[in-house]
Amino acid sequence: QVQLVESGGGSVQAGGSLRLSCAASGYTYSTNYMGWFRQAPGKEREGVAALVTGGGSTYYAGSVKGRFTISQDNAKNTLYLQMNSLKPEDTAMYYCAASRGWIADWAMLRPGSYNYWGQGTQVTVSS
Repeated sequence: QVQLVESGGGSVQAGGSLRLSCAASGYTYSTNYMGWFRQAPGKEREGVAALVTGGGSTYYAGSVKGRFTISQDNAKNTLYLQMNSLKPEDTAMYYCAASRGWIADWAMLRPGSYNYWGQGTQVTVSS
């Protein structure tokens, strides 16, 4: 099992920045991919950013590309999401996720590709 705990959410004004953290514990060596997802009220969960935990490729949703950066600190078993130039439409619950299996490139931002999920951290951006 892998446990994921997010932190760093909060309320900011448009144009501001936040950095989300996801602390992983348990059988973290078995996770090959990790990602950030978000879900706004009344909407489906969507992929924001993901990476290959071995230090490979990163993937971003078009709506956040150039504004958000996903990164990891393997020594701390922590995943980060740096969010800059935040917009009101970025308001959502943000979730960290991890996968043990293999994921095709086209499926990296699909929630169904991931086995483990955190409880989420709320991000609210006001205009």
